[in-house]
Amino acid sequence: MDWQTKLDDTRQGLRRLNKAIPDTAQAFGALGKSVKQGGVLEFKHKEFVALGIAVAVRCDDCIGLHVETLVKAGATREEVSDVLAMSIQMGGGPAMMYAAKALTCFDELTGS
Repeated sequence: MDWQTKLDDTRQGLRRLNKAIPDTAQAFGALGKSVKQGGVLEFKHKEFVALGIAVAVRCDDCIGLHVETLVKAGATREEVSDVLAMSIQMGGGPAMMYAAKALTCFDELTGS
């Protein structure tokens, strides 16, 4: 899987969905903005939580979006790997498979 193409396809699908349900999309966007800006955790830590959940619930699109955000936020491969280890502990065998996808995504997006 080419993660950059996957991200482009994900964004294209989200744009189509946003046009179909603008009120819902706007409300969901406001929720996202609120939780990322408020609270006591740093933005990067919140994204680590989101990545862990994405792996545990097996959402390829979520993995791509959150890994991309973590790359932009300066996350290291070691930090991402630590989060993936916790995701595996919480999600079992299926999470292990999606953790491998998330690390491949990180490596592709950073050129590692």
